[in-house]
Amino acid sequence: MAEELSYVLVTPYSIRKSRTGGIISRLISRTGLDLIRARMFSPSKELVESYAATLVTDAEPRHHALQELIRDYVLQNFIPNQADAKPRVLLLVFRGEDAVVKLRAAVGSIAPGRPSGENIRDTYGDYITDANGKVVYFEPAVLCPPDAVAAERNLKLWARYSDTDGGILQNVATYPPGANVERTLVLIKPDNFRFPNARPGGVIDVFSRTGLTIVGTKVHFMSVAQACEFYGPVLDVLKNIFRDRTAPMARLAIEQELGIMLNDEVQRQLGDILGPINGQQNWESIVQFMAGTKPSECPPEKRDQPGSEKCIALIYEGVDAVRKIREVLGPTDPSKAPPGSIRREFGQTIMVNAAHASDSAENARRETGIIQIEENNLKPLVESFYGSL
Repeated sequence: MAEELSYVLVTPYSIRKSRTGGIISRLISRTGLDLIRARMFSPSKELVESYAATLVTDAEPRHHALQELIRDYVLQNFIPNQADAKPRVLLLVFRGEDAVVKLRAAVGSIAPGRPSGENIRDTYGDYITDANGKVVYFEPAVLCPPDAVAAERNLKLWARYSDTDGGILQNVATYPPGANVERTLVLIKPDNFRFPNARPGGVIDVFSRTGLTIVGTKVHFMSVAQACEFYGPVLDVLKNIFRDRTAPMARLAIEQELGIMLNDEVQRQLGDILGPINGQQNWESIVQFMAGTKPSECPPEKRDQPGSEKCIALIYEGVDAVRKIREVLGPTDPSKAPPGSIRREFGQTIMVNAAHASDSAENARRETGIIQIEENNLKPLVESFYGSL
């Protein structure tokens, strides 16, 4: 069976209520599909009206009432207004066999009655009626296409507006005068994507405790060149760390194996020789973990090509964003991280530790530039898959 593309739109309400992580967890773990793109939108009136016009069809006449309810919801909640100047909509694109059907099953239908919690809408959506059956409150939580034709049509539509209405959003939140508003980068690391599971969304869910605003996201495959630049400052640090660690280990091994007693000066010299080698090897392992290939084993012509390892990049905005994110993340070593922190909950080792977060606003700017966070990788995907927009 051929692979399909399909999508899920996370509604502005779900995003405001910090339900994004839980929704992503269910979408990945319950479908087994590959999340290949993610893009934030602050949709224009033109995009919203064009999308809403596709939501009521003659294909399923018995569902007209619900389709009209969803259409009216989109027109009311996706278009900028005075109460919420720039609603945020998150577009998630999945690829795999039967992608449309699998996503619809995970999302579920929405209707009055007691929810079972089996699907996303049971958990995060609402459909409340009065005694006469009139709908008094409606929140679908997410939207997805009913069939492959709608998936193609709407993905092309959102892709056409992905430059003007999507990307790293501006002016989507208000802050007190003089507040220290920052933007910082988070990477959900490749160890969360070894197989379809709830971990990526779980990590995002913990970050939501900060109360910060997600203003941008991107599914990214880091190249070897990008990983080398991204972790370049770490190389000298590792060489110094392993200079001190390696020296006594090397001295002990030589004394035990060869029976030669060494003095402190020789130990220092061993550290000077072996420490940088050990540090370099550990640094190469970090690059391999993030990009899939060690720098020393990567042919020059492939250094700039997207790597084999996936991560999700997120831009968080808010007051003291750098500090708040790093507090929730926890220290590099998961064994030293406090309970409830991301690295304690999801990390395994100093390298395989679930997520990265910038340690300063300056480094956030440097790191976002390296991974080209502004890049629109949605449009070329849709164009290549369907042939044109």
